[in-house]
Amino acid sequence: MANVCWRQQIFRFGAALMGVALLVSLIGRTGPARVVDQVRAVGWGLGLVIALGGIAHLTKTLAWRLTFLCDIRDVSFARTFGLRLVSEAIGSFGLPGQVLGETARVYLLGSALPVANSISSVTLDRGLYIVTSALVSVTGILTALFLLSLPGTWRLYALLFASLLAALLVVTATAFRRRRPLLSRAAQAIGRLPWFKNWLDGKQSVIDSAERNLFSFYQEAPKAFWASLILNLVCHGMAIFEVYLLLHFMGARAGLLGAFVLEALTKLVNAVGAVNPGNFGTYEAGNMILTRLFGIVGTAGLTLGLCRRARSLFWKGIGFLCLIAMSRSAQLTRRGLPARYNTVEVS
Repeated sequence: MANVCWRQQIFRFGAALMGVALLVSLIGRTGPARVVDQVRAVGWGLGLVIALGGIAHLTKTLAWRLTFLCDIRDVSFARTFGLRLVSEAIGSFGLPGQVLGETARVYLLGSALPVANSISSVTLDRGLYIVTSALVSVTGILTALFLLSLPGTWRLYALLFASLLAALLVVTATAFRRRRPLLSRAAQAIGRLPWFKNWLDGKQSVIDSAERNLFSFYQEAPKAFWASLILNLVCHGMAIFEVYLLLHFMGARAGLLGAFVLEALTKLVNAVGAVNPGNFGTYEAGNMILTRLFGIVGTAGLTLGLCRRARSLFWKGIGFLCLIAMSRSAQLTRRGLPARYNTVEVS
């Protein structure tokens, strides 16, 4: 088991190192001066994009709060906003980071809410975001098939991928409506593995309760369900507008429809780059390839990726600060001290 973990760590480190090397190579081949000129062209628009990213996080937080079936008046909006940023910050380290980020959300909610409610809300929140991402990707890919003159091979792959995503959405929706216990069955199967047995021991009842909450949410709170779904779609709309703004400031006229297709295809780049912690290099290279499909120079595509990464790093930095503050508060609470004594102790 230890050897497997070490191999995984070496693989992730190697992938991240290669990604950084790719990013440096892309900037070097494009020309740092040309990239700087494009960033200057964006100018104050970068601040606007960062602010738009904050609004998107606030919208995601509201969407998450709607997924709770219990009373959350004791948990402030500011706290859930901080937890949302913490989850996003930890989730930047590839697939393991995303799992750890969602776990951190549940853990840092603490005893303020029942554990089953916390797990079900986080699971549903992530699920709704993934479903809406898939919807945007499917629609964007199908639009690209008509909007762009793609080579035959690209067109075939795009159609196959869109069909696969659409089939996955149908299967997921069917399982949800028929209340099939996929989560608890998956936990039972994983619990049979020797290295997961101890970790899942005693947690099956909590997982079963969380799954029941998931099924109850749609039936007991349909308005909240659809409101959360719509808010997630609004967040994707903000990402599309972000692409449009950056290209507009750089003088590239792709239009809102072009920005929509670019964002949809970028989600595929993010999915492929999930094996690369931080998606360094692969994300920027993907942006360069996609913008060239629209006749936009590669420099603009690289700058688009770098500006969006700057926005992401800004809010992830805030997320890590929130993680430090909340972890310290949790430690004080476990020691029997109220969290409000945090500032007193520092002084």
